[in-house]
Amino acid sequence: MADFSYDLVVIGSGPAGEGAAMNAVKQGLSVAVIDDRAQPGGGCTHLGTIPSKALRHSVRRMVQYNTMPMFRSVGDPRWFSFPEVMKAAEDVITKQVEGRTKGYARNRVKIHVGRAKFIDPNQVVVADASGNPSTIEGKNFLIATGSRPYRPEDIDFNHPLVFDSDTILTLDHSPLNVIIYGAGVIGCEYASIFAGLDTRVDLVNTREWLMSFLDDEISDALSYHLRDLSVSVRHNEEYEGVETTDNGVTLVLKSGKRIHGDALLWSNGRTGNTHDLGLENIGLEADMRGQIKVNSDYQTAVPHIYAAGDVIGWPALAGAAYDQGRFAASHMCNTPDKYRVEDVATGIWTIPEISYVGKTESELTEQKIPYEIGRAYFKDLARAHISDEEVGMLKILFHQQTLEILGIHCFGAEAAEIIHIGQAIMNQEGEANSINYFLRTTFNYPTMAEAYRVAALNGLNRVSRESRRA
Repeated sequence: MADFSYDLVVIGSGPAGEGAAMNAVKQGLSVAVIDDRAQPGGGCTHLGTIPSKALRHSVRRMVQYNTMPMFRSVGDPRWFSFPEVMKAAEDVITKQVEGRTKGYARNRVKIHVGRAKFIDPNQVVVADASGNPSTIEGKNFLIATGSRPYRPEDIDFNHPLVFDSDTILTLDHSPLNVIIYGAGVIGCEYASIFAGLDTRVDLVNTREWLMSFLDDEISDALSYHLRDLSVSVRHNEEYEGVETTDNGVTLVLKSGKRIHGDALLWSNGRTGNTHDLGLENIGLEADMRGQIKVNSDYQTAVPHIYAAGDVIGWPALAGAAYDQGRFAASHMCNTPDKYRVEDVATGIWTIPEISYVGKTESELTEQKIPYEIGRAYFKDLARAHISDEEVGMLKILFHQQTLEILGIHCFGAEAAEIIHIGQAIMNQEGEANSINYFLRTTFNYPTMAEAYRVAALNGLNRVSRESRRA
């Protein structure tokens, strides 16, 4: 007989788990959350999204202080060490944990601390820190265990100068130069952070372009500005091996190059946290990336067992994971939501930041969709002049005939905030989803939102008069 029994058992307290738990409990289900950390929030709060974005924010403030002429009357430029800026991130983590802990308590969601493992389709055993087991029964389950950095077996991650994106948060000094292997979202974000700390960065990219899923123009802009931060970007390179000493790391590349650094950050891929979960006991199997396959309602092959968040793969974004968990809970409660996480906005917190939603130019060209482009450069906006954030651009892709908005891409300060205005219009139906919206709406002045009006005017000036119905 089980020690505890609930309507829903959530494994993992990250965004997907929290979204499911809060939705289910508000619909009358008894809910428990299992996590191997004593503090809720999952990898998102403790290791990933929150720490890295808080780090980036502190570094960006330092860069602003060091580059704005006004501050020279106060004093000379100042640089802080990695541990010093990490303290600010720790404060943010503490606040996030407090808020989530109160939320679970207020909604009477029981938290069990320990590592869960399925013993059959309706029960898991949870071992606490001392190894003491308890059995928890559930009518429904949600697997929301997240992901972890991929670690090749031939690299010694126990060496004090070799890190992944989780362990880099324990770095206790500022290296003079750091090697970052992998130029995806995490690699590029940390390249910006270390460059802002005046650390020399070698960014090794295994592909031809930086983040090839980006619009080509945005990828080019990111490459330029990373180099402007003195980041050395090396494309089309793969590692042969890693050599370590007491005071340095050498990355040996298949091309024959040898790159020396004070530290190595490995950021090449992630793996779903499905190891030791007991999937074999319930007839489920993870793929080679540790991910679990689900249907459009986030059900696994076992109908009462759901999965959401990084553990199911794309889009592997915190905001999307929360909604996935929420929608999974609605399906359990027989109140399914018609909305699905599909065309989501993506934010990338490099310096400057990037955000986009919808199609890229390359995708539209390949699909033979006739499109036009409207651009607004931040250097032409009054608000950007005021805030001294003149690097950046808003780019709107729209259909030449119907004027339907097909994609929005933003590069520059607050891009991840700016993108949501365009996303809201893209999600409208019929003529409501038209670039003309931005001409029929009066924007506050001066604001960064005004970039939409500027970009719309720029784009409509390129199309024939017959297409304009403002």
